[in-house]
Amino acid sequence: MVLPFEPLAITFQDLQYHVEPPTEMRERDSPRERLQLLRNITGAFRPGVLTALMGVSGAGKTTLLDVLAGRKTSGIVEGEIKIGGYPKVQDTFARISGYCEQTDVHSPQITVEESVIFSAWLRLHPDIDSKIKYKFVEEILETVELYAIKDALVGIPGVSGLSTEQRKRLTVAVEVVANPSIIFMDEPTTGLDARSAAIVMRAVKNIVDTGRTIVCTIHQPSIDIFEAFDELILMKSGGRVIYCGPLGHNSSKVIEYFQNIPGVPKIRDNHNPATWMLEVSSTSMETQLGVDFGQIYSTSTLYESNKELVKTLSKPPPGSKELYFPTRFPQNGWGQFKACLWKQHLSYWRSPSYNLMRSMYMLCTSFLFGLLFWNQGEKIHNQQSLFNVFGSMFAAVLFSGINNSSSVLQYVSMERTVLYRERFSGMYVSWACALAQVTIEFPYLLALSLLFVCITYPMIGYYWSAYKVFCYFYTFLCTLMYFTYLGMMLVAMTPSFPVAAILQAQFYTMFNLFGGFLIPKPKIPNWWIWMYYLTPTSWSLNALLTSQYGDVKKEILVFGETKSVESFIRDYFGYHHDQLPLVFVLLALYPIVLASLFAYFVAKLNFQKR
Repeated sequence: MVLPFEPLAITFQDLQYHVEPPTEMRERDSPRERLQLLRNITGAFRPGVLTALMGVSGAGKTTLLDVLAGRKTSGIVEGEIKIGGYPKVQDTFARISGYCEQTDVHSPQITVEESVIFSAWLRLHPDIDSKIKYKFVEEILETVELYAIKDALVGIPGVSGLSTEQRKRLTVAVEVVANPSIIFMDEPTTGLDARSAAIVMRAVKNIVDTGRTIVCTIHQPSIDIFEAFDELILMKSGGRVIYCGPLGHNSSKVIEYFQNIPGVPKIRDNHNPATWMLEVSSTSMETQLGVDFGQIYSTSTLYESNKELVKTLSKPPPGSKELYFPTRFPQNGWGQFKACLWKQHLSYWRSPSYNLMRSMYMLCTSFLFGLLFWNQGEKIHNQQSLFNVFGSMFAAVLFSGINNSSSVLQYVSMERTVLYRERFSGMYVSWACALAQVTIEFPYLLALSLLFVCITYPMIGYYWSAYKVFCYFYTFLCTLMYFTYLGMMLVAMTPSFPVAAILQAQFYTMFNLFGGFLIPKPKIPNWWIWMYYLTPTSWSLNALLTSQYGDVKKEILVFGETKSVESFIRDYFGYHHDQLPLVFVLLALYPIVLASLFAYFVAKLNFQKR
């Protein structure tokens, strides 16, 4: 490999894990305060050795993997975990380890090579030359056999892009390109057919051959896949180990261990050792034989030899130093933001279903408003003609804003699942990704605002002055921004897309009722006026109408009496032309506040519990 790495062993002794039991269990079994999922687990994973974690469903395979990797977000871990002989420090450990999740979560509009480059950019040391980084990326793509399709888009699972097996290998590549010493894999062959599983395991074996420490949870493997492993940790229900040791040639060591237990049936010819092993060690077989496989293992010579191995590997090698990194992340904040912005730029540019559709919506809406209110901008003769023009402003603000806010929900919701994986992997801080998401929206919203203004302004026939055109454009840009950032914030603060979609309807109702068009500000009851000031659409409509007509001295007939347009707007709507600077400042504050809340909720709320 182009980049060297330090081979490291991971040891764990008397490992235990407790969680708070569910409410139903507490009511039924009140004396038990905590639920124990792992019990006194001792073992070691060594460099260049591929270890399988197996057991029946609910035995605690993934739980053990998550505890060792530091991925648990709740519960209490007890026991000793050492990396290379030194106590494990999670922030440091994240820099030298990789974790391949069971679900292959990737940004759909990024290519295979770009996904790996993004991970390499953020997780490799910044002092490494960019040419060496790129050569290392190519080596990894060759190792996992993805080089031939490096320019293919990842796509959406089951809809487009890579096959399930190719996604799995991409998940492996994204973690290996961080040049880790230890890699955890959660069921890398689940959901794959025999051929696909064999391809994935071939890629995994290629990585083991580089000298890395790899451990995989595995569920009902075929004979070929099972015998690709070097060592096995077998667990039973209740989180106890019943075998920890080498597989042996053709699984001979495992078969010999279990067949030496009195009463255990012999394996049939050509029978899958993995299936046989799970059958003979099941709870029903324990009951039938009247034995406890966990107790048998804890009194065996194999257990004693494992304890000696753990004791040996728990001592730091002579001349070694404890792992230390001056910073939590390889890249500084600016580097993280640039990398996230680069990925978001590519992803947005390749998302016509999102950006092209909202552009087409804005184009059609602009022409529709222009034709409906053709040349009405300066033809103000009475209160109704002013209401008509104000109605066009109200409809434009509400319809365009709601379309942007609704369309961004699905996109940000999909990206959030990717953010969880990348944040767990120690790629970046949450604010870097959130700021990139906010920033990349701006040029698109700027283009949409220019499109709307360039079409509607001359067609409706507003007053031609640089000041009024700029105010019209500025107000509409701020409006699209706060509606879009509102949608992003709603996704960040809710557990799922449907909940965000339901919640946004309540905001749209408030924006409609308290915008100042259906009920003018002077007519709103005093106990509801606070809602008018809090609603952003009220400031948008204030800015649009006041900037266009708040200084017009023209006399018109309103409700049977003659008034200037300026005084009518002031008396009927409560809009004052001299307060426009304050209105513009408040309009700018709404996008900033909503974007900040989006970044805060992304960082603080984690709906992916482990």
